[in-house]
This record gives sequence, structure tokens and C-alpha cells, in this order.
Amino acid sequence: MARLFADENFPLPAVEALRRLGHNVLTIHEAGKAQQSTPDDIVLKMASADGRAILTLNRKHFVQLHAKQPLHAGIVVCTFDPDFEGQAQRIHDALKSPPQLTGQLVRVNRPTT
Repeated sequence: MARLFADENFPLPAVEALRRLGHNVLTIHEAGKAQQSTPDDIVLKMASADGRAILTLNRKHFVQLHAKQPLHAGIVVCTFDPDFEGQAQRIHDALKSPPQLTGQLVRVNRPTT
């Protein structure tokens, strides 16, 4: 299973659902860095230094960071979805296919109705 680092804007219920699916997810709050206005590039470096792919709803900034700093442990960008269990399952399914998250940008979108 994946080692993930959930940034400040990623919903805790989705984190908990990912943990139930077997993923090792650390939140920025658990890392002691919450509410410090840590810049996204630093958050990405922190996650990568710990061998964790970043998990975020902040798609715009992290897609840009991926283009500028392709050497990272992985970036999983998601759209907001109030169906946290469904969101976690889609992330879980998306992470089955890339054999290695290092340097990868994975996009997980909520389904359209």
C-alpha cells in the first residue's frame, strides 16, 4: 500500500477511509506542521523526504510544482468530493496501477453525474 502525506486541505474522513483500505497516511497536523502556512513546495519536500506521496485537493499549485520539481515521491491531486468513502476508494484504485509513485502525478476526480 502507498505511503501518503495529506496536506492541510485534504479531508480527514477520506484519510481515515484510506487507512482502513491499508494505506499509511500521515496528516500535516500529525506531523506538527498544521496552521503554519507552510508553502506548498516545502510541504512537497517534507513528504518526499519521508518517502510519502502528497495527497491534496490543491490541484493547481501541485500540478505546477510537479512540472517545476519532478523529483518527488509522488503527487496525488483530487477534486473535492463529499463522498469521502467513495473518494478514498477511487484513490485506492488509482494507486494500484502506477508501479511506483516516485515522480508521478496521479489525478483522481469525483465522478460526474
